[in-house]
Amino acid sequence: MIQISLYISSIILHLSSSMMVTNLHLSSFIFHPLYINWNPSLTLGPIRWYSLCWLIGLALAYIIVRKLFYEQKIAVRTVTKNGKKEEENVFDPLFIYCFLGILIGARLGHCLFYQPDYFLTSGKHFVEMLLPIHFLQDGSWKFTGYEGLASHGGTLGLIIALMLYVRWSKLKVWTVLDNIAIATPVTACFIRLGNLMNSEIIGKPTDVPWAFIFERVDMLPRHPGQLYEAIAYAIFFFIGWWFYRRSVDKLTSKQVDELSLISVGTGFYFGLCLTLIFTFRFFIEWTKDIQEDFEADMLLNMGQLLSIPFIIIGIVCMVRAGKKS
Repeated sequence: MIQISLYISSIILHLSSSMMVTNLHLSSFIFHPLYINWNPSLTLGPIRWYSLCWLIGLALAYIIVRKLFYEQKIAVRTVTKNGKKEEENVFDPLFIYCFLGILIGARLGHCLFYQPDYFLTSGKHFVEMLLPIHFLQDGSWKFTGYEGLASHGGTLGLIIALMLYVRWSKLKVWTVLDNIAIATPVTACFIRLGNLMNSEIIGKPTDVPWAFIFERVDMLPRHPGQLYEAIAYAIFFFIGWWFYRRSVDKLTSKQVDELSLISVGTGFYFGLCLTLIFTFRFFIEWTKDIQEDFEADMLLNMGQLLSIPFIIIGIVCMVRAGKKS
């Protein structure tokens, strides 16, 4: 009993101090039988796990948003061509806008926010920022895929892409932003699962019982920061979905007017998504290892600094939605 009590006390102490652990040696840890030795294959057959997770996340978001658009009767619009009225599908092009916006924004975000000293110092490095290749010392190049994508840049790129889509489709901007925001946490969840499969964006060393040992990095038990985020984003999706279904049910039963706080088109879901995801991101960064050396001496790392504007925008959007309703 005394040993059990001492062990529990040790776990509580480690939990309270784990966020502050930064530069500890292997001998500093008591290895726990629940530690997970993590070294999965990077591929599933010919497909990389990271790419597969991206595709699953985007496919699920596509299915969800498609359901929302058709349920709200905004997927098709009537246009006049050559004097005749025709129905035009405005939903299908949305996927292309979102895919390109996320990819371009995430890539540029990583290169400009985290590694400007590399990508902006030579012509070849600048080409590597735009194309999924890496130049070798002998002058040749190899295909690498895009190694480095930043979620903050992806979010900004998505917003810009949606503005362009709204201009083309003539749909209301807040309706589009709200619908995309309902599905966004699903994609974010699978992207973080892809990071987990790649053993990247790892956490700080810790000795909590659920720690992961990322064998491709080192043999230290670390916070599985990617898993923390994936679980949180899945929960955020169900929160947003619950609000949406509640609003639909109330409108169907005539319990509320046509426009209420949780109605799509007020900006509530867009604000909720930004606030939940980036507030969580801000605090979970305390458990994650730095991504670049220049962050070592910063009070707040780059991920935290970039999260603050999105949190503010999210809160403003929700306050606006409340006043509008």
